[in-house]
Amino acid sequence: MQALLDAIAATAALPQDAQRLFHGRGGLHPGCEHLALDIYPPVLVLTSFKPLAEDELASVAAAIIARWPELPWIYQCRGERAQTRLMAGSIPEPHIVTEAGTRYAVHLLRGQNHGLFLDMAEGRHWVREHVKPGAKVLNLFAYTCAFSVVALQAGAAEVINVDMASGALAIGRTNHELNGVKAGARFLAHDIFNSWGKLTRVGPYDLVICDPPSFQKGSFVATKDYARLAKRLPALLAPGGLALLCLNAPELGVDFLRAAVAESAPELEFVGRVANPAAFGDVSEDRALKVLAYRLSSDAPALSGTSPAPPDR
Repeated sequence: MQALLDAIAATAALPQDAQRLFHGRGGLHPGCEHLALDIYPPVLVLTSFKPLAEDELASVAAAIIARWPELPWIYQCRGERAQTRLMAGSIPEPHIVTEAGTRYAVHLLRGQNHGLFLDMAEGRHWVREHVKPGAKVLNLFAYTCAFSVVALQAGAAEVINVDMASGALAIGRTNHELNGVKAGARFLAHDIFNSWGKLTRVGPYDLVICDPPSFQKGSFVATKDYARLAKRLPALLAPGGLALLCLNAPELGVDFLRAAVAESAPELEFVGRVANPAAFGDVSEDRALKVLAYRLSSDAPALSGTSPAPPDR
């Protein structure tokens, strides 16, 4: 835990945007692989993937008080005995955070997902940079629709957000309202795998974004469903259209995702991998979040903002 305590002491100033402050999960801090510290201004969130003893929590509390005496903070344990505890201070209600000037509603005391996935910041930046004015976008597994907000801010004419969770989509509506981009956004609380006909008829799309859970019983299991998802993409995309495919499963590397696309959608050309935020550094790029860009084209150059496609083996 010492690396976490040292990181708290060494943080010069808290950022104004929501972001990760300490990423033990990346394996770069031996002994802290179960720990992460995030800031959703003005609230710190300490996450542990195994229970912490009370003396360990006391050490973190002392470090936070020494650095930021008035800062509210939360402890969330994601082990077998899952819990979320408000350790100090109070949480704003509503709680609105920013990222690159865009506002998002978050909820830190309800469930394990807080309304904004901080590791996807560069993915949102990529969408902002690559959406063309007037584009039609399909946002699959939309959650709270952060991708949709930045796409509309970047000039998209229409974004269709699809997610089975109507509650998440309701927060997505709020996010659009917070940023003044209600026009052009549609919200469908549908099972994606039962909606291909409707989604295809509404297309084609200039950009399709796929950010599914890696394992969610009854919704999506990456090992069997990503290939099914990839198979549908060529029929959804306009000629030259882009697909942004995301996978957050440490046990499944880049080769898994590339193979699923190559086998099920050979019409798609791999363009490159979007880099993860520096705060999410990992000892293995295969374990880290995978965000891959594809294009429905056979002669497209690599996009800026992505790593060049490595040669096929």
